[in-house]
Amino acid sequence: MVVTPLYAGLLTLLFLVLSFLVIKPRQRGISLGDGGDPKMLRVIRGHGNFAEYVPLALLMMAVLELSQFSIYVLHAMGFVLLISRLLHGYALSFTQKFRFGRTMGAGLTFAVMGVEAILCIYHGVKMHLVW
Repeated sequence: MVVTPLYAGLLTLLFLVLSFLVIKPRQRGISLGDGGDPKMLRVIRGHGNFAEYVPLALLMMAVLELSQFSIYVLHAMGFVLLISRLLHGYALSFTQKFRFGRTMGAGLTFAVMGVEAILCIYHGVKMHLVW
């Protein structure tokens, strides 16, 4: 595997940035939850949203790569996933005024996951019919 580890590494670096944004206020006294702070709620959701969607997207990418799928398609999906998560993470965790980033980030993430899901199903059905 050569494609999935690249995007897993890049996305993990972004996850660490989002994690730091949650940890930093915790060191100042918000030990659990959001403490009623809207900014804290935003960074928690930016981090949580990433944790909810990216692992499954990377898992499907790895399955496709192990199935000898086109590295060009995998790179395209990985790149779009990375950009989508950057847009979404920035919109939620760094600013309140970048609504486009949140909307576009979520939409592109869903698009990548939808394509990956269809390709995984297609590959599974194709392999089942071969057996």
